[in-house]
Amino acid sequence: MKLALCQMMVGMNKDENLEKACTMVREAAAEGADIIALPEMFNCPYSNRYFRDYSEDMNGNTVTVLSELAAELGIYLVGGSIPELKDGNVFNSSFIFNRKGEVIGTHRKVHLFDIDVEGGIRFKESDTLTPGSEITVVDTEFCKVGVAICYDVRFPEQARLMALQGAELIILPAAFNMTTGPVHWDLTMRMRALDNQVYFAAASPARDMNGIYQAYGNSCVATPWGEFAAHTDETEGILYCDIDLERVKKVRRELPLLQHRREDIYKLTVV
Repeated sequence: MKLALCQMMVGMNKDENLEKACTMVREAAAEGADIIALPEMFNCPYSNRYFRDYSEDMNGNTVTVLSELAAELGIYLVGGSIPELKDGNVFNSSFIFNRKGEVIGTHRKVHLFDIDVEGGIRFKESDTLTPGSEITVVDTEFCKVGVAICYDVRFPEQARLMALQGAELIILPAAFNMTTGPVHWDLTMRMRALDNQVYFAAASPARDMNGIYQAYGNSCVATPWGEFAAHTDETEGILYCDIDLERVKKVRRELPLLQHRREDIYKLTVV
């Protein structure tokens, strides 16, 4: 299958952001992509100041437009993430659509981005957002696909649970920053792929040094062997990658890591 990651520039205008996302998805579909992913908070400036103002429920315009687009193009679409309004709370949520435009999964970011790096960046999503509580794995005609969002990647147990549920590809809409991105982005994506013997795809916004939030960019796809199969820079564009599921099976056969389940850890003795 062919995967496409849309690394788009995100601006202040919600309608323009959605229009740009649709344009990039159409281009990726025309190039033969079967699964297309958008970045984290693709319709909203990445700032606590705007999350609630830009939020909408799953019957809102953004989800409706993405659903119709997936059905029209006959693709699987991982709708990046948006600020979702649900029961009065705002979540950082990713809606996943099948070829008929049906929502086959909704991932609400479990681990909120709360950091305070001296001399770097301070950001607390928990000031405005509510965390999700579920692991998300969806079925496609190709394989099971796990979906997580950005800071979720810092917690290896979450990716392992997706792999144990059968995921062979994990897609991560993400917006690392210019403090952590240069040192942690490549390393983290490769390690989650290697740990779980999956293809691990991270879709970032493009970098706007004049914007409210400077994303690291560098969308990428790491292989089950821990190498990069595709990698871009910070600029706007679409990254394509052919996913070889036979390679997943080969690596898992040669290094049978997933046979060692969580229960095995509990048997270990702490000295």
